[in-house]
Amino acid sequence: MRIGNLLGVIELAGIPESASLAREYVRDKLGDGHPALDDVTLLVSEVVTNAVVHSDSRNGGTVTLAIADRHDLVHVDVVDAGGDTVPHVRGDPCAEGGRGMMLVERLSHRWDVHEDAAGRTVWFQVRYTRTHE
Repeated sequence: MRIGNLLGVIELAGIPESASLAREYVRDKLGDGHPALDDVTLLVSEVVTNAVVHSDSRNGGTVTLAIADRHDLVHVDVVDAGGDTVPHVRGDPCAEGGRGMMLVERLSHRWDVHEDAAGRTVWFQVRYTRTHE
């Protein structure tokens, strides 16, 4: 088991504007010099946007974002109220929408979706190598 640091948990309103708040939160928690900052910020933006647009959280609910740094990877959980469809990678990269999960697939080390009676969690991990100065 890897041991790391829980950097923080934030609860966001289920509205589109929460994606920008989530990006700010990631930048604040990881810091400007973190080697995974750009990838994690992009993927958080995509997953939170999916949650507030496609899940039942959009109906006055919330989305919870948790970030942990585990020394060689960043682990992120995005928890929403669930919904009729499960986030998945679409096969058409030229489609008008649906590229968010394709980015998650390509940029993350691992990712998955967990659903239960309490809602849905989309999680991903981004590997990095810390440079020592």
